[in-house]
Amino acid sequence: MCGIIGYSGEKEAVPILLNGLKNLEYRGYDSCGVSVLYENKLHTKKDLLKVREFGKTHSFDSVPGKKGIGHTRWATHGGAKKENAHPHLSGDGKISVVHNGIIENFLEQKRFLEGKGFVFQSETDSEVIPKMIEYQMQKGLDFTRAVKQSFGLLEGQYAVVALHEDGKMVALRKEAPLVVGVGEADGEYFVSSDVTGFLDHSKNAIFLEENDMVVIDDGFSIFNLDKNRFVDRPVTGLDWSAEEAKKGNFEHFYLKEVFEQARVLEDLSKKDMGTILEVAVEIAKAKKVYVVACGTASYGCMHGVYLFSKIAGVHVDFCVASEFHHFFKFLDSESMIFAVSQSGETADTLSAIRIAKSKGAKVVSVTNVVGSSLARESDKVILQGAGPEMAVNSTKAYTSQLAIFVLLAYAVDGRIDEGIEKLRDVPRQISYLTSENARGFVNGLAEKLKDQEHLFLIGRGLQYPTALEAAHKIKEVSYIHTEAFAAGELKHGANALITDGMPYIVFVSEETEKATMNNAMEVKSRGAFLIGVGPKNNDVFDFFIKVPEAGVFNPVVQIIPMQIVAYQLALLRGCDPDFPRNLAKSVTVR
Repeated sequence: MCGIIGYSGEKEAVPILLNGLKNLEYRGYDSCGVSVLYENKLHTKKDLLKVREFGKTHSFDSVPGKKGIGHTRWATHGGAKKENAHPHLSGDGKISVVHNGIIENFLEQKRFLEGKGFVFQSETDSEVIPKMIEYQMQKGLDFTRAVKQSFGLLEGQYAVVALHEDGKMVALRKEAPLVVGVGEADGEYFVSSDVTGFLDHSKNAIFLEENDMVVIDDGFSIFNLDKNRFVDRPVTGLDWSAEEAKKGNFEHFYLKEVFEQARVLEDLSKKDMGTILEVAVEIAKAKKVYVVACGTASYGCMHGVYLFSKIAGVHVDFCVASEFHHFFKFLDSESMIFAVSQSGETADTLSAIRIAKSKGAKVVSVTNVVGSSLARESDKVILQGAGPEMAVNSTKAYTSQLAIFVLLAYAVDGRIDEGIEKLRDVPRQISYLTSENARGFVNGLAEKLKDQEHLFLIGRGLQYPTALEAAHKIKEVSYIHTEAFAAGELKHGANALITDGMPYIVFVSEETEKATMNNAMEVKSRGAFLIGVGPKNNDVFDFFIKVPEAGVFNPVVQIIPMQIVAYQLALLRGCDPDFPRNLAKSVTVR
């Protein structure tokens, strides 16, 4: 889940590397560092700082090199310490490496290398990479062959960029994202975990495939280790703008992306529905349909289960992607796996679809990133078109996923035009909910909740996964312990948690009002502080957030004030809403 960047061209490398790392910081921010080649030597600096502070603290004025690599880390093997920061160097200092992923047999290889006299400076698995490359070069191999030989010995999943002091750069990927950017000038190349790493400089991308090895020297080539030959990969033009990946006038990406939801859904309502109609046909004829995802996307999938049942009368099963391998025996060639991932690189989701494909199942995906692993490995892809989502916490990608599920359900039932018409009214409702007055009112709720240690949320039907996602948002950014329950389950244990003044957020719709309000009165009678979210106030509520009734789009409009209250809670509690502790956006390691 780390961010890596490499540059080779005629411009000074450091500004490009630091800018790329800022754009990749959502992938990890425990530490960062760069290595730059200048006058045939590698100059490396790294620290326990975020990228912006790192750039101010460390000067590279004396090393205006035009080739380099950088890294922003999310700690896995080895804690957040300076010695564990990347890049890592070979013993002779001639090789520098940045790595995202896990080397599963690093301990075995580390002991082997120590037996050969190598001394390790860190606790990471990543440091075995430059040391192993150096060892292979000691045996007489050139740099490229040494990299290739090393990764024949190192097991796991990885995206790696290695730089040698002779100027050669080699990058590899296996089960972790890696993209090459092709610059406007001849001989200018970027290597990055994500296109956002080079979007300011290039909109031409080569999405590497499994076990591709890129060699950048005087020229550029791609060698596939599985096929044992050089290969050509297409150059894809990107339709994301660099401005979309910047904060603009907003203090945080999170709030900017909350505001962008109205535009994203408006654009979706105008989108060509050809792919959605094609997927709907596949869903209708599949013998068994599973929807799989992780994190926030999994709550979108739970909504999908309700929506397919409610709108189209179609039975769909949901499974968290990390648990899906327990159910592979139910799959066959008549099954369909519907996978959802904003990045298209979520490791557990990719594992789930690979299991499904091995059983002959058809794979359909919803992703926000063209050229991602999920997109390439799926039989059909629905692209969200939400633009870059830079905050770790998903907002606009989540609501666009919900909208796509609504459209799919209507398409399966042969009523796609009705779904589009309903969607067209949602951007106006979002604009109302993100207005200055609405935000000010919701901020008042955050003031009441900022000192709470626990917060509970309940809902029925479509409001149950909404409660789950709202709890997810609040806990992620404010660090308040939150739990969500299906309202009908309170008597089966959750009521034991009620104490005097305990805040409960209650999601209500016209469809679920009667039963949900009965549950609300139960917790109110035991001393809970009730916060209502829905179209109609009730005397039982101590605080009420009015959200227009939107039927099947209630999950979209009801999550908006929760995204805002989570943001405000983060600010009031001194938390960073863009970069919550211990989390990274793209979970590329299982």
